[in-house]
This record gives sequence, C-alpha cells and structure tokens, in this order.
Amino acid sequence: MLDNYLPILVFIAIGIAFGVGPIFAGFILGPHRPDAEKLSPYECGFEAFEDSRMAFDVRYYLVAILFILFDLEIAFLFPWAVVLDQLGWFGFWAMVVFLGILVIGFIYEWKKGALEWE
Repeated sequence: MLDNYLPILVFIAIGIAFGVGPIFAGFILGPHRPDAEKLSPYECGFEAFEDSRMAFDVRYYLVAILFILFDLEIAFLFPWAVVLDQLGWFGFWAMVVFLGILVIGFIYEWKKGALEWE
C-alpha cells in the first residue's frame, strides 16, 4: 500500500528541496555586511512618507474583491465553453443566469459609486 505513495513523497521532497535549498544557500553563502543604509526602511527607493500601519480606504478592498469576482467569472467561462456542446441548452441558460446575476451586481456597484475615484 505505501509503495504506491513512495514516488509521490519523493517528488514532494525533491520539490521542497528545490524551493527551500536556494534560500538556505543564500543565507549561508551570502555576504553579511549590514550597515545603517542597508538596514534603513525605504519605500520604492525613498524614505517612508508615513507610518506603514495607516488605514487604507475601503475602496481598495472593494476593487480587489470585484477583481477576484470577475476573475473567477472568467475561470468559470473557459471550462463551460469547452463542454458547451455536451451541456446543451440547459448549460447555456444556466450560464446566462450566472452572468446576468454578475452583471446586475456590477451595475449595482457602479450606480452606488463604488468604482468612482476622487
């Protein structure tokens, strides 16, 4: 029974070794010459403008959630398009209802001004 899983475990171990090995090699073999300039905080090459723990506007999160929503919509459309001939009209109308619900939600967010930037 366990003989069937041994190749999988070896493959996982080799994958972890390839992923973690270079990180440890960098820590062990890399130069360690810290100075004040290397240890100072920076933001895109500049000194930090404000505290990094400041509150973000909720619109950033809303746009991120909308992006994930429409990204998942596309992820559902590709497999649906591949098997559409097997699904028939039921599959077609099920996807029309799904896309209709998403469009109604998008129009609602648009009318509420969630996508407007000041």
